[in-house]
Parts: sequence; structure tokens; C-alpha cells
Amino acid sequence: MKITSVRSVLVRIPLQRPVRIATREVHGREFVLIYVQTEDGMQGVGYTYAGTVGGTMVRAAVDDVLRPLLLDSDAGLIERHWATMYQDGLLVGRRGALLRAISAVDIALWDLAGKRAATPLYRLLGGYQVEVPAYASGGYYMEGKGPDGLAREMERYLRAGFTSVKIKVGGALIEEDVARVKAARDAIGPSVRLALDANTAYKSVSEAVRAAEAFEPFDIWWFEEPLAPDNIPGQAEVAGTVAMPVATGEIHQTRWDFRDLIMHQAAQIFQPDAGVLGGISEWMKVAHTAASYDISVAPHWHADLHVHLVGAVPNALTVEYFFLEEDIYNFERILLERLVPSRGSIRIPDRPGLGLVLDEAAVERFTIR
Repeated sequence: MKITSVRSVLVRIPLQRPVRIATREVHGREFVLIYVQTEDGMQGVGYTYAGTVGGTMVRAAVDDVLRPLLLDSDAGLIERHWATMYQDGLLVGRRGALLRAISAVDIALWDLAGKRAATPLYRLLGGYQVEVPAYASGGYYMEGKGPDGLAREMERYLRAGFTSVKIKVGGALIEEDVARVKAARDAIGPSVRLALDANTAYKSVSEAVRAAEAFEPFDIWWFEEPLAPDNIPGQAEVAGTVAMPVATGEIHQTRWDFRDLIMHQAAQIFQPDAGVLGGISEWMKVAHTAASYDISVAPHWHADLHVHLVGAVPNALTVEYFFLEEDIYNFERILLERLVPSRGSIRIPDRPGLGLVLDEAAVERFTIR
């Protein structure tokens, strides 16, 4: 079926109160939705997170660069479309906003393929499991929220049945973060897994190693993004020095970035984000290549999307899950059907394609024109 329409919609969903990671404060989140329609009226939906700003750049990349390449072409030739979009966009940019735009379009094409096959995406991609492990992600910095408030947040996740959690570090002095990590560990007990996310906070290998060594007594599941993504040799030095596993990849884009991570042995866990690195097509290449080197993947964000991808490959560890009520990651405010975790896992929706059920009234309310 030929593609007759490629429509982009930019939404900005505000947070009720600001939260902070190591490198920025967040007041709202911008997402770009992509609707790809074919001549028989079927429609695929994709999306990407554009950041706290920058959604207009992603939307413009879709409208100005990608849409003309797709119209009147065969919707089923997804690999060809990816190669064409990437090649024709080289002068605009091989990373950043363009790759997020390609990601959203690619996701929409795969959603359309699943709907046309009347098959959930994870089965279309090969299928490995129908229920996937998940961890509760949170522990952001917030005004008035000290170690006691962090401990109460962790207790909420335990009451919800989670046995794995993650908190932020790197946004305070190492000594202050140690107190926060201790509070989290004391709240969850010794048997629950605790991951730490530094969001590229540390400025040198020595600082990142010093932080990791300070956190080591608390039995850390993984130490995430200690250094800037471009510092792959430094990341490799950290990964080869500290006792805990190092994870990275949420900002890395395309299979070639992950090839470099593999060549440098820069992480024990990869965190590819299909909304960032180039879509589902590229995510699957990264996951399968990682499996060849016995590297596990634990995708970043977008549980509604990544449950399908984690359900399709054998080397995936877990899905990152945010409670909408915590008001941190708020994409589900424009969905009518939300994922329901149970005892630390999520059953993959059986609806065709991605199975997203958009609340079009909410989309309209948050749309930036």
C-alpha cells in the first residue's frame, strides 16, 4: 500500500512541579507524534521525546526532510525507507533532531505493519516472551525532597510490587548522594535491586570512579551514564575500573555508535532508546549485535514502546517504568490505555502493532501549533 499522508504533531506536556536531574531542571516535556496513512485508510502511529525544548526542530525535520521521501511509496519497505531517510538527511545532521525524527517515522511504519498483519509488534519482530520484567524509575531531585522523601518514594514502589528500582545521582556532592543512596537502600532492603543514573554528571574518569567507589557498599545493580556520551574511551576506563556494571546508550544514535561502545568495551549494559537511535529498525540491529558479544540491553524510557522490543529479544534485561502519578515521565497523559505492572513485570498488550490508544482530546489540548 502506498503512503498518502505523513502528519506530525508536537505536544508539550507540563509537569505539575519541576524536577531536576544532574544536568538540568525539567518543567515540561515535548513529544512529536507521527501519523503515517496509506491509501486504504490504515494508519500507523510513532513518537519520540524531543526534550524539554527542541520539538519544533524534530517536527520540521519530519515535515521538510522526511515527508517528501515517503509520500507515494510502498509503506512495507521499512528498511528501504530507513536507508533513504538517513542518506538524504546526511547534510542536515547524522545525529540529534534528525535521528529522533527518523526514529518516530520508523516506529510509525512498524506500527502500521503490525496493524496490517493484525499482530502485536513483539510477535511481528520474532517474539521471545509475553511478559517482561520492569523496574520502577524515579529518585529525581526535587525542592524539599531529601533522603527521607526519597525513602518514602522507594517504599511506594515496593508496595506496588516492584523488586528493582533506580534513582538519580550526580546532581549533588558525592557525600550528599551517598546519603541519598543509603536512604534508598535502607528503604528497599537488601534483596531489591538498586540502579543509579548519573546522567553524564561527572567531568572526569577519576571523579566518576570516586563516586562509584563511594556507592559500592550499597550493592548497586548498575551505574548509568557516568560520563558524557562522546567520551567513549573515558567510559571504557570507568567500566574497566569499578566493581559494579556500567550502563550507557540512551543518547547514542545508530548502530555505529554502539559499534564503538563495543569496540572500546565501554559498558556491560546497553540502553538503546528506539525513540532516539533511529527507531525500531535500528534498535533491533543494536540488540542483536549486543547479543553476539553477550551484552545485555535495558532500554531507556518509553515503556509503551519498549515492552514490545524487550519481548522480542532474549538478551533484554528489563523495561524502565515510570508511575504517571509521580509526574516525572508524562507521555501516558495522552493515552487512554496505560500499561499495568504486576509484581514487577508487565504483560505486553495484545493489540495489533504498538497497541497505543491515544486520547485525541488530550493530544489536542497539549498540541503546539
